[in-house]
Amino acid sequence: MKKTVLMVLIALAVSGLAFAGGAAEEPAAPQTTGYAWILDGEVNGLPEVNPLAVTGDIITAGSSTVFPLSERMAERFTDEGYAYNITIDSIGSGAGFERFTVAGETDISNASRAIKASEIEQAKTIGRNPIEFRVGTDALAVTVSKANTFAKDVTLEELAFIFSYAKTWQEVRPEWPAQPILRFSPGTDSGTFDYFVEEVFDKDSRPILSAENLQLSEDDNILVQGIEGSPYAIGYFGYAYYQENMSTLNILEIEGVEASQANVDNSSYPLARPLFMYSDAEIMRSKPQVAAFLAYYLAYVNEEIVDVGYFPANPEALEAAREGWRKAMAGTY
Repeated sequence: MKKTVLMVLIALAVSGLAFAGGAAEEPAAPQTTGYAWILDGEVNGLPEVNPLAVTGDIITAGSSTVFPLSERMAERFTDEGYAYNITIDSIGSGAGFERFTVAGETDISNASRAIKASEIEQAKTIGRNPIEFRVGTDALAVTVSKANTFAKDVTLEELAFIFSYAKTWQEVRPEWPAQPILRFSPGTDSGTFDYFVEEVFDKDSRPILSAENLQLSEDDNILVQGIEGSPYAIGYFGYAYYQENMSTLNILEIEGVEASQANVDNSSYPLARPLFMYSDAEIMRSKPQVAAFLAYYLAYVNEEIVDVGYFPANPEALEAAREGWRKAMAGTY
């Protein structure tokens, strides 16, 4: 979409004009104030963004898993000239949705799970209609300390036992040591916790929450430190945190399958999940800086995501996210 066409669409959307059958009146000159960041070119089907021309602060919050990716994209955006503030609070997907759909405090909600129907309805009560943008894929990493020399792989059934009723490692496999299992898990506000409970415990959180020696934290770095500290500890989080700490952690195969790009792409890794950002068309049109950052993010995310420690979304999902951006800005979402 060329700059002139997009600017007309934006002007129509922001001013509330619409076509009502028949020939429409010639629109007024596009209202370009706030959209000087749109350059003449395109990047992956989105307008090329000039970060130097973007003005205004941006507030995001949510998933600790999406946090490293959003932090990387914000750093790149700033390095290329954006001079205002991007707030990225790592508070968990659930808490992020609450700030977006209930308090209405954020422009963008980062999430490692899809938004719930109840959260969409809550958003509507404050005049927001969440738009989903798929930005990548995570392979959930189940990890142990480098000092753990016995655990290399687990089945999903064993994983459920480890994070619930098993008191010692030997109860899981006879050849493993008769030492207490120390468990580290993201907190209950985390989309990672929700996903783990859904996949490993069939949506029933009671077994894991009643487990002995369980430490919950919304801060994945605290989980990493706990797992590093004992050969009998185990925990899980987004793949990026394993990659960042692979010198001190080992990752377990799940059902004999390694977490890798190939196994995520072919759906053989059992704990792969999508990563999202959410915003709202009215926010994007009334705060051009939000639209600019999202366009920039969706255009360049695949240049950064592997280095951060995650895997690209499949092309169809990423294109659907870009199409969602175009529709939001055209007022047709």
